[in-house]
Amino acid sequence: MPVLSDGVVTLRAHSPADIDAMVEMANDPEMQRWTAIPVPSTRETTEEFALSIIPRGWDEGRMRGWAIEAPDEHGAARYVGNVDIRGEGPVTDIGYALHPAARGRGLMSRAVRLAMGHVLAEEGVEVIHWRCRVGHEASLRVAHQCGFTLHGTTPGLLVERGEVHDAWTGSFHFGDTPLPRNQWVESVVLESDQVRLRPFREDDVARIVESCSDPDTQHWLNGLPRPYTDKVARDYLADCTWRAAAGLKASWAVADPDSDLLLGNVAVMDLTGLNPTTAEVGYWMHPDARGRGLMSQAVRLVTAHAFDERGLARRRLSLLAAAGNPASQRVAEKAGFTQVGIEHQAELLGDGSVDDLVSYELLAADR
Repeated sequence: MPVLSDGVVTLRAHSPADIDAMVEMANDPEMQRWTAIPVPSTRETTEEFALSIIPRGWDEGRMRGWAIEAPDEHGAARYVGNVDIRGEGPVTDIGYALHPAARGRGLMSRAVRLAMGHVLAEEGVEVIHWRCRVGHEASLRVAHQCGFTLHGTTPGLLVERGEVHDAWTGSFHFGDTPLPRNQWVESVVLESDQVRLRPFREDDVARIVESCSDPDTQHWLNGLPRPYTDKVARDYLADCTWRAAAGLKASWAVADPDSDLLLGNVAVMDLTGLNPTTAEVGYWMHPDARGRGLMSQAVRLVTAHAFDERGLARRRLSLLAAAGNPASQRVAEKAGFTQVGIEHQAELLGDGSVDDLVSYELLAADR
């Protein structure tokens, strides 16, 4: 087993001294939520994996597994996780896991680059596939940071503890550069005196369900599932995360600045269209937050960020509102958008009827 290092992270063989930290990692709730690791994980199963299964994988040429070592806050070298590349021949799969105390420091991206660099340069590997459960943002961020081409969602690809799950997938080929292929579109926090725009969270699910089950929302936003369930809301949040990673869309939760309660959603979409200097703004509001001018404030915050060179660096923003939805039109006008036309019979509504679309625009030069 080769020892690999970039001066910060070292990949090495596992040792008995790693087992306590490995057991802690294996029983971490996030580890159990997103991986197929046995629950509960015992010291015996951990020792067998680290000291028997991984060495045997190297001997048989079917799995290259390393312990990840990195300095702690005092500079002492510590075990912080695992990375392994599985499969014989030119096509392989990668897996990785990090101890909770080491997360958020960029260590796993360093470890993945070391492992991939070795098998691509020294072992004849041509393609490394990555996959994770849909919604596992931390794993997606590592894949994005390390230059994987992000392919999308494959239904029913994973079986974990007897349950079938959809998977996000990506691949890295020999000759690819281990750097991000595009900018991850972050939902940076934006604030005014009455609204706070922030990333979505898991505890927003109930309010999303209420918003998207509302009859008015269902009428104006065609295609919303009926019933709109917790699972649908979580799938929506996962889709927002994936689109941010792919550079396609930035989504914000509109929240109360005091209670942080979800009030609605505003998004900047179509960021990678034929004209990369333009985008479209869209929004919806929880029923109990309507009629207070809050969405107009949220849209103004988002448009300022969209035009900022340090933000989304757009030149033009468009916005579409159904002709029969005056509330949505008022939001656009109060946020500074100018009506530029009507697209006739262009909007299919939730009840199957068709409405005209009022088209608005806002130019950076006009602000």
